[in-house]
Amino acid sequence: MKRQFVLGAASVALVMGMAACQRDGAPAPEAAKPATAAPAGGEASTTALSASAAATPVIPRPAKVEAREGRFVFGPQARIAVAGDNAEATRIAHDFAARVQQARGFTPQVGGAGDGAAVVFAIDPAIAPAGDEAYVVDITPQGVKVSARAPAGLFYGAVTLWQLLADGAQGEASIAAQRIEDAPRFGWRGVMLDVARHFRTPDEVKEVLDQMALHKLNTFHWHLTDDQGWRIQIKQYPKLTEVGGCRIPAGAAGVDAKGKPKPYCGFYTQDEIRDVVKYAADRYITVVPEIDLPGHAQAAIASYPELGVTGKAPSVSPDWGIHTWLFNVDDGTFKFLENVLDEVMPLFPGKYIHLGGDEAAKDQWQASPAVQAKKNELGLKDEMQLQTWFMGRLGKYIEGHGKRLLGWDEILEGGPPADATVMSWRGTDGAIEAARAGHDVVLSPSPALYLNHIQSDAADETPGRADVISLKSVYDFQVVPVQLNAEQAKHVLGAQGNLWTEHHRTQQRVERGLFPRAAALAEATWTPDDRKDWNDFLQRMAFETQRYRLTGFDAADSAFAVRFTPQPAADGKATLALSNQTNFGVLRYTLDGSEPTAQSPQYTHPLELPLPTTVKANAYVDGRALAATRTFALDTRSVLARSSNRLRACKGDLLLRMEDDAPAQADGERQLLTADVFDPCWIYDDAPLDGIATLQVRVGQLPHNFQLWKDAKLVVTRPAKIEGGALEVRLGSCEGEPIAVLPLAPARKSAGLTTLEAPLPTQAGRHDLCFTFASGEYNPMWVVDEVTLLPAAR
Repeated sequence: MKRQFVLGAASVALVMGMAACQRDGAPAPEAAKPATAAPAGGEASTTALSASAAATPVIPRPAKVEAREGRFVFGPQARIAVAGDNAEATRIAHDFAARVQQARGFTPQVGGAGDGAAVVFAIDPAIAPAGDEAYVVDITPQGVKVSARAPAGLFYGAVTLWQLLADGAQGEASIAAQRIEDAPRFGWRGVMLDVARHFRTPDEVKEVLDQMALHKLNTFHWHLTDDQGWRIQIKQYPKLTEVGGCRIPAGAAGVDAKGKPKPYCGFYTQDEIRDVVKYAADRYITVVPEIDLPGHAQAAIASYPELGVTGKAPSVSPDWGIHTWLFNVDDGTFKFLENVLDEVMPLFPGKYIHLGGDEAAKDQWQASPAVQAKKNELGLKDEMQLQTWFMGRLGKYIEGHGKRLLGWDEILEGGPPADATVMSWRGTDGAIEAARAGHDVVLSPSPALYLNHIQSDAADETPGRADVISLKSVYDFQVVPVQLNAEQAKHVLGAQGNLWTEHHRTQQRVERGLFPRAAALAEATWTPDDRKDWNDFLQRMAFETQRYRLTGFDAADSAFAVRFTPQPAADGKATLALSNQTNFGVLRYTLDGSEPTAQSPQYTHPLELPLPTTVKANAYVDGRALAATRTFALDTRSVLARSSNRLRACKGDLLLRMEDDAPAQADGERQLLTADVFDPCWIYDDAPLDGIATLQVRVGQLPHNFQLWKDAKLVVTRPAKIEGGALEVRLGSCEGEPIAVLPLAPARKSAGLTTLEAPLPTQAGRHDLCFTFASGEYNPMWVVDEVTLLPAAR
């Protein structure tokens, strides 16, 4: 369970979960030093925990900080006052007090006059800087005043003060005196969550909103409908959720223990939507709903086949990718969509309604005489102009109800509706084109801000697209394209990180996929460009990791987690190199099975160790652990083993990190498998083959549940040469005769993972090994989980 903040007039209800970080007996602070051995492509390091970071460990970094003499001590007897009779300010003060209780273990009193109060919250229309989200936090040894022109700014000022207090310690806090003047650089600081592929409960969505608020992110884009599920109740059309809210997953996960279909279902009632929207509004987050059309409509058409082009009823899709089911262009379908919008728009008081517009494969429109007749009647030259007309008609409808159309950048292709706002996802070109044409834009480009990409190539990384989008790459994102001049740049509203959830089955996956990269995005969209500093951000992240633990949020530690690189050595030994992705922090380790601490031996160079040895390691800054401890069992097998994430893809055109879907593991952890969906083929680079007698390969089978549209022709299959097919291993390249053939017949008996074994002809030296499946089929998709080289017995 998670701690969950519920703002109220008097208190915050806490659902207790992870224990707060303890500092009793903490070691003396140490200087932060770079990890000695950075991985290939490792990022810039930092050398010391700066005074400014220690004094103001705030994310995003404030626009202006003025240091002062002395410190303010905030303890259990502290009182919080609210200037004037402002209900919102009072609510924010109570929320702050509850956050203090959770962070420090005591609850300050709220109420009374400002005289003698430790903290005063005040709405002050005269403060600088300007803007509803701007604030000032003025800290002196005598007390703190948080001021803002509007409640949103006051809330953000309270968040900043909470960050200064929430460092993992309990009891009385001491804060450096300072004055913080702050305001955001951009008005749109967003996160998108796809709940169509994998549904998240209202409470789970609220957990995401809580973290957004604590990072001053202010826009939640809720992707509510797609081919794989319709997640919002529409009372006039109950089948949208009765039928469209359920699918049968592909593969073994789609059947129960008796072999019967096992539906995956979920949707939000309108009351639940209102509750989540109110919850977000209390945290000054605007919720933008997305109803996807004219494509990504298969779940809706499965519910009401007359909405489609063919009149046939497809299933709610269990597949990922680009589907070809589109809404038709009949007046009856527009009436349906307008009725849907009539129920959707009142639920969301914000300005924007997102109507998708992306990846609408036009095959059905092109093949339909009725659609072609409508196109010709309208005098349109092609299907893209027909989509523009489609979107424009609905855009005018929502504009007539005081809303504004937001769409993915495909809406530019036929000429966007005049007042449309464009969300640029296919790189930044759409943003540049739209801004030059006078349209407001939100930068949300793939892959730069697509948080469904993995954030490291480690074996324990969250599943997703397998090209790495790291913490630093998100931090370095430039919100305003350099191609825009100053006038055009005014159309850039901000930026948004998107989490598509095809491979994010659980809430834990969602939390790790979003954060801390969303923290980096928060700084990219809030902090003035000349105030951004990667090394300083890393130093402040040392505090932020504590805050994630305090709030029970399972943010990823990929940027700081220790990685192990073994190499065989002579005389029954091996060398083990330690590193982390950011090259930040002091790496410390143990060899006796105990948990490392900030006083454990420091790693300075690769370790030469006897086999077997168990190594545990972590990274530390100022006595704080930056990640969860990682363990590596160094033995003959692990030195020569390569999991699929450490094997090189032969092509890597559509490389995904996926979960094994074996039903025995349906409710728990599953094995993670990396494969190129177009061409499952792996290379063990420079394999040390001296003395190797046996090849052991763990394999699995995954459903090839991918709608690839025109790219389907790129899928490679290799003919089976023996009954049941085989895994073939070749030396030096992927051509020629195999040196080992491992029959798949044993693996076909299990939906889970199977270990295959074969003798390996004697080879001298190091050679690449290529692994391909000759099965005569692409579904199921056979995958390699791990390759192990086994030496001859001595």
